[in-house]
Formats: sequence, C-alpha cells, structure tokens
Amino acid sequence: MKKLLFTLTICIATIYMASAQIIPSFQFGLKGGMNLTSISKTGTFNSSNQAGYLGGIWTRFGALGFNVQPEAYITSKNVTVDGVQAKFTSVDVPVLFGGKVGAFGFGARFYTGPVVSFAINKDQNYGNAAGNIAHLNYKDQNYAWQFGTGIDIRSLSVDLRYEAGLSKQDYGTNSTKINLFNLSLAYKLF
Repeated sequence: MKKLLFTLTICIATIYMASAQIIPSFQFGLKGGMNLTSISKTGTFNSSNQAGYLGGIWTRFGALGFNVQPEAYITSKNVTVDGVQAKFTSVDVPVLFGGKVGAFGFGARFYTGPVVSFAINKDQNYGNAAGNIAHLNYKDQNYAWQFGTGIDIRSLSVDLRYEAGLSKQDYGTNSTKINLFNLSLAYKLF
C-alpha cells in the first residue's frame, strides 16, 4: 500500500510539472525598472553612462516550454556626450521569443527579440557653443535587439536584459549606436 501511494504521488507530481510546461498559457502584467544607457564609441568623443527608467505592460503566450512575450513601455534613456546631456523618452515595443524551465510558480526564462522605439521627447542640454555644432540626432523611430534572462517567483518576475542598438544615430560627422542594460521587476496580474 505504501509503494502504491508513493508511486501515485510521484505520477501526480510528474503530470503537474509536465502540464506546467505543455498546457498553453496566457499571462498579463505590469513592469517597472531602470536602465543604464551607453553609446558605442565609434568616433573620437567621450561619453558617460547614466541611469534612466522604464514602466509599462507585458503579456506572455506559451506552450511546450516556449513563449512569445510582447511588451509596451515608456523608457527614459540618458547619456552625456562631450558635455552635451541628452535625454530621450520613447515608447519601446519589444517582441521577445524564449523558453522557460521550472514548475510550481518558480522558474527561469531566457529570451531574445527585436525592439522598436518611438521617440516622444528628445531633450538635449548644450554646455557650450561647440555642443550646438555636434549634437546627437536621435531618430523618431529606432531599432534594437534584446537578449535577456529572468527569474519567476509566483507572481513576481525579475528581468535582466541587454539591448543592442541597430539604428545609427548621427553625432556631428560621426555616427553611433545606443545600447543599454535593463533591470526590471514585473508583477503578473493574471
């Protein structure tokens, strides 16, 4: 009888863990966090990284351990280049593809995918007259690619991502790409 009960318990646990990865699912939630923006140094200018913020919504569709995660959030990207402080606010729309391992509300995720950014504000503070000659021309629509990993603990998720800029931004006679790291906390509403 003890062997039968033990075997039945193992079978039920295995079915539950397998169904967590196999059954199609849909999730929706809110997220917020911070980013650290950098500019790739293709020219002869000096740049420094500065922190920004992000906040918005996410959804996740998945089955068989794989998922698609479209998101929409407002993000602030800050950087200083040769004395010019630039702050760009945009609506970012990533569509991420990835997988998840784990069960019982705990798990680890990995993902990658494209990001489209739509600029809604492009503020620059020029420290001197030379800054007016060589300012950063941030485009209205930009493209990037994200790589990341995350940890799920019940309804909370922590994500760490790297975003590699694909669109070139003109800076005087040079061009550059904007890259950033994101660290965010997400809450699953349902």
